[in-house]
Amino acid sequence: MRVSADMARCEGHGLCEEVAPSVYELDDDAVVTVAHEKVPPELERLAEAGAQVCPVAALKVIR
Repeated sequence: MRVSADMARCEGHGLCEEVAPSVYELDDDAVVTVAHEKVPPELERLAEAGAQVCPVAALKVIR
């Protein structure tokens, strides 16, 4: 699976990083970055949880 991040939509709330710090990180401008081009199987649940908590739906899980 992959995660697509809409950086223009990201408002830097950081909830994704709180839920899944091994998948999501905010850069110096408080914009989300995804740590893995392809999410490893052991991190898929965390990636999904992080995407779900985004209040502006900036993250999309792609299977």
